[in-house]
Amino acid sequence: MGNPRYANGNLRRKYRARMRAISAECGICGGRLGPIHYNEPSDARHPLSFVIDEIKPVSRWKEFGYDSPRAAAEDWNNLQAAHYCCNAAKSNKTPGREPQIIKRIIIHDGNW
Repeated sequence: MGNPRYANGNLRRKYRARMRAISAECGICGGRLGPIHYNEPSDARHPLSFVIDEIKPVSRWKEFGYDSPRAAAEDWNNLQAAHYCCNAAKSNKTPGREPQIIKRIIIHDGNW
């Protein structure tokens, strides 16, 4: 079985475009690290770049009553814009743990 986030690639692209259009702040840090850099590649070299975060982790879909991992990945109400670094630090933790996560994030502003 493949990655449930990309099982419906067309829908995922629409969600990314919709979040980019509204220019939402990071749902994990609440913008404390600054604005999301929507025009940069989403990778470790660009820690403030844009990724879609699943509020309730796809890997724990059964705990949250979803029918499948794909259902969790495609639920618009379970998605939020996030910085790459915030999403990486959050991993598959659930809401309510973010303040502890944010304290550990260190951004090195380099030539990127």
